[in-house]
Amino acid sequence: MSKSKSKFHYAWLILIGLCVMVGLGKGALNNSAGLYLPPVAKDLEIGMGSLTLYLSISSIVTLIFLPIGGKMMAKYNTRMLLTIAIILQAGAFAAFGLMRSVWGWYILSIPLAVGGVFITVIAGPVLINQWFKKSNGLALGIMGAAGGAVGAIAQPVVGGLIANQGWSSAYIYVGLAVIVVVVPIILLILRNSPKEKGLLPYGAASSSAEGNPSNEEIEDKGVTMAVAKKSSAFYALAVFFFLITAIASFSIHIPTYLTNQGYSVTFAGNIMGIYMIGVLVGALVLGFLSDKLGAKNTSLLAMVLGIISVIMFLFFAESTLIIGIAAVILGFMASSIGTLAPTLTTALFGNKEYSQIYATASLGLAVASIVALPLYGYVYDFTGSYTTVLYAIIGMFIVNIIAIIIAFNGKKKLEDQGLWK
Repeated sequence: MSKSKSKFHYAWLILIGLCVMVGLGKGALNNSAGLYLPPVAKDLEIGMGSLTLYLSISSIVTLIFLPIGGKMMAKYNTRMLLTIAIILQAGAFAAFGLMRSVWGWYILSIPLAVGGVFITVIAGPVLINQWFKKSNGLALGIMGAAGGAVGAIAQPVVGGLIANQGWSSAYIYVGLAVIVVVVPIILLILRNSPKEKGLLPYGAASSSAEGNPSNEEIEDKGVTMAVAKKSSAFYALAVFFFLITAIASFSIHIPTYLTNQGYSVTFAGNIMGIYMIGVLVGALVLGFLSDKLGAKNTSLLAMVLGIISVIMFLFFAESTLIIGIAAVILGFMASSIGTLAPTLTTALFGNKEYSQIYATASLGLAVASIVALPLYGYVYDFTGSYTTVLYAIIGMFIVNIIAIIIAFNGKKKLEDQGLWK
């Protein structure tokens, strides 16, 4: 296998392609769903609850399909899978524009979710894990930050389309545009592994020069799915995935929390903008730190920062400055879903069957998104405040710290038993 002497490694082109694909899949499709809800509900003369049921169906399909998608990524041609996936996701999104009954949203939410499993959840971490042996965390951080930036650009564009062209045309235009942009990127740029380009992963050549294992040995290092799912490390990681997503879900309730504290809607909107800045910066910083300090230490640091941010919300809500700082820190921590979750999976279980392990552990992400959002709302309805929720979130952070420690102790047991190889 030859090495490229060029300073520019093809892995960075892979990363650029992923930034566009994941950014459009999340920002232009998934995250813009809320913009369509009011006009669709009005025109179809249905309740918001009946319409948003399609989002619950989508979450359930995601939950079911995640482990299947992980196995398919390991078995089938990546470009073929991702091409089909974006056609399913963006095609279903475009087809929403042709629907005139809520049942259309219910039915199309199935291909929307199946395609989204590959485009927005699995593909990025799996391909970055294949292509980057050095700066893996930074690459994940860049993908997370760039994806957020693409989403930030797409949101006002989609809003403008809905206002000027109507929701039906907006669905069609956006869905088809995403297919037109993403399919060529998948076919012309994305590759499953460096072997397809006759290259070593980024950073692997320098590792070999230092006497470390060859590329083939690096790719095979770790444990199988069968071994992983019997370990305490796997279940601790699944708990981390679940709780970190449940914690991040609170961001949807921040505006309500602030208005309940006496702040204006305008102020709440500004704070959410600050929160998103924290998410973007956090993705880059946590990715960088995970390369320098390791996934374990960086994850523990993120959890401690999260506790500090919630304490600020609880005890210093009267200070606009501290609320702003708390929002930045909480956003910083929330970015760990896209950055630290994949790097923790690699650190704990290696590369051998990464896609299957990551996808199965990610079930916690899907379950949390279904459970946490309405649960926080019910607690608020019952108690009249979010105080109980915030104390519960501090508890979640503490449990996550314990889970990280248990996970790495579990990895050590696997190594001691000769199963991590």
